[in-house]
Amino acid sequence: MLKLYSLAFILLFALSTKAQTFADLVEKVNKSVVTIQVLQKENAGEGNPNGFTAGEGMGSGVLIGEKKIYILTAAHVVANASQIQVVFYDGSQTGATIRRIDQTSDVALLQLNLVASDFPSAPIGNSNEMRIGDDIFIIGNPLGLAHSVSRGIISGKHVEKSPANNEKLQEFFQTDASINKGNSGGPMFNMNGEVVGIVSSILSFSGGFEGLGFAATSSIAEEILKQHGRIWFGTRILAMTADFCKIFNIPQEGALMVQAVVENSPAYFMGLKGGYLKMKIGDTEILAGGDIILQFDDIQMNSSENILKFYDYLNTMKSGQTYKVKILRGGEIKNLSWRMQ
Repeated sequence: MLKLYSLAFILLFALSTKAQTFADLVEKVNKSVVTIQVLQKENAGEGNPNGFTAGEGMGSGVLIGEKKIYILTAAHVVANASQIQVVFYDGSQTGATIRRIDQTSDVALLQLNLVASDFPSAPIGNSNEMRIGDDIFIIGNPLGLAHSVSRGIISGKHVEKSPANNEKLQEFFQTDASINKGNSGGPMFNMNGEVVGIVSSILSFSGGFEGLGFAATSSIAEEILKQHGRIWFGTRILAMTADFCKIFNIPQEGALMVQAVVENSPAYFMGLKGGYLKMKIGDTEILAGGDIILQFDDIQMNSSENILKFYDYLNTMKSGQTYKVKILRGGEIKNLSWRMQ
């Protein structure tokens, strides 16, 4: 009987120690997690070039790097944001701008306006070492409840190639840890307190969490850190095929239709205009009426190969350099120039 009591005590003590250890781990990394608030403007698409509607959004992110000026988050949280505000653990806040973004992988790198010297940066772990069944936990801002913690396992790992993103590998962890609106962009930690994923989305038929959540792996996030992701240009664009060009009377067999321009973005300061009239051609929905990009510096947008060259060229843009873009606006060809800040 004494042995049974001793065994029960040992098990109880072990469980208690484990719980305390996890609580300590959460406390250690929690202050690296931030809330992200965004303001975005979109044209209503009813035929008025000035008919914009404003909306607010919210997500999560995590402070990384020794300089304490960078935040990792999800691309869809900030891609269309005209203003980004980062709120820290103690309620203090500062603005931020997008430095790198990869919408296919759904990862973005923000740069803070002020150094976050009072808060710890989270270390980046090796997602390649994670196995299905490994324990993880997520901290974020679900439904506005800042610094909420959920715990689960790696339920699966999905790897795919994307022809739309220059054949770069995409990797996502599947998890059963609870994810809700506002968790997007928040960190997924391993049990060493290292970031191994950035929360991306849920698969749901009800609109709520159903046990299927997804996070971009830290290896994809590191691609952004190594500047393999795209520089944020601030546009939503449609690559036009030769048939599309004929429909819109474009004087070449390829071009880029500017659907939307984010306020305070490089494209905005360049003077590009987005669309303002919703249309549907076949199965493709577009926002027509905006600028058509014909050429960017020496790159003419007349083929899919040149359009990919354009995306790569954006990544080489340098501060202080002047860039020229040829557009079709209202039936007239115009030339714009812009000096990158």
